[in-house]
Amino acid sequence: MPNMSSLCLHNGTVVTGFSVMDRCAVLIENGKIADVFSRNRFNQRSFDSHTQVIDVEGSIIAPGFIDTHIHGFGGYGVEDSSAESILTMSRLLADHGVTAFNPTIYPSEPPEMIHCVKETVSAMGREEGAQIMGIHLEGPFISPARLGAMKAEYVMPVDLVFMEQLWEAAEGKIVNMTVAPELKGMRELALFCVKKGIVLQAGHTDAKYENMVEGMQAGILHCTHLFNAMSRMEHRNPNAVGAVLIHPEVSCEIIADGFHIHPHLYKLLQRNKAADRIVLVTDALKPTEQDQGPLLAYGDEMVFKDGVFYRKADDIITGSALTMIRGVMNLVNSGFSLEDAVRTASFNPAQVMGYRTKGGLLPGMDADLVVFSKNFRILSVVARGELKKNLFAA
Repeated sequence: MPNMSSLCLHNGTVVTGFSVMDRCAVLIENGKIADVFSRNRFNQRSFDSHTQVIDVEGSIIAPGFIDTHIHGFGGYGVEDSSAESILTMSRLLADHGVTAFNPTIYPSEPPEMIHCVKETVSAMGREEGAQIMGIHLEGPFISPARLGAMKAEYVMPVDLVFMEQLWEAAEGKIVNMTVAPELKGMRELALFCVKKGIVLQAGHTDAKYENMVEGMQAGILHCTHLFNAMSRMEHRNPNAVGAVLIHPEVSCEIIADGFHIHPHLYKLLQRNKAADRIVLVTDALKPTEQDQGPLLAYGDEMVFKDGVFYRKADDIITGSALTMIRGVMNLVNSGFSLEDAVRTASFNPAQVMGYRTKGGLLPGMDADLVVFSKNFRILSVVARGELKKNLFAA
């Protein structure tokens, strides 16, 4: 599709990230949001021949989705340690409404992990679809007692020397990192990461409540897939889950596929967390939305059932097959307002990760948009001002 310097989407319900406005328009110029205005103002405006005008026919215009925790998509994964695989993920994700993402790296042998980091960084700036914002390291400094699908041989105690090697290999482009707050040496690691601007997330942790509080004091203020792969709340020790729920300053990821978290727990979260503290992620694995061939992730054959992936060898749940648009739909169906559901997928991750020009539809922000129908079908996608998908008549 042509690279349009000016584009206007009109006749839609605009979810700005802060409000919902009916029968409005969004004007895009030079990769940025130029204006958001009413239908009356649209009717009073004239556009030159260089502006493409699209009638979205009453659909929803929202900020593009930002997935800050994703391993793979469409048969391509970060685990491939290939820039080309990650660039293919970028193209495929844009077709599903994702305009920015953090490729997520599992622990592996140190040389392999460093190579994967370097390949991911080499893809940045060459994207044709969703923008690669930076790396999410999910480990290796996590609890052996809360591995989830990770392999124990690649998990390690805190090692500041290796952390510096990862940082250098990433050329400073590690955005977020999942850690277990209870590990020895975690405070020193946390202080290193805070100085580097890395967002720390408590996850794959067997922490007691006291460990979590100590972690918060050191700057661990976000949580990886709340309720999953962490110590559960008990009446004598709130542990990791309880600490996240108790402390309003801690934000949290959720995998809203209806399986990783019971849908009624979404309602509990709404009561315990401010609207800007909940971040929708997919945690999607390589075979997600794959339409042919064997389902493989991290070298293991997967079985898809109940909406998630199981490792065929031992029937362990390995990860999600969620897409961001399905996550938004599931939240709405569970009682979230459309505004709040969209916010979890766009404005909230942008704010938590420090992406100040993303996540909202306000003048001056990056022109990342998704247009979807009332039954949550993706109809149009704009990434950094470029029209990547359009199912509306020309």
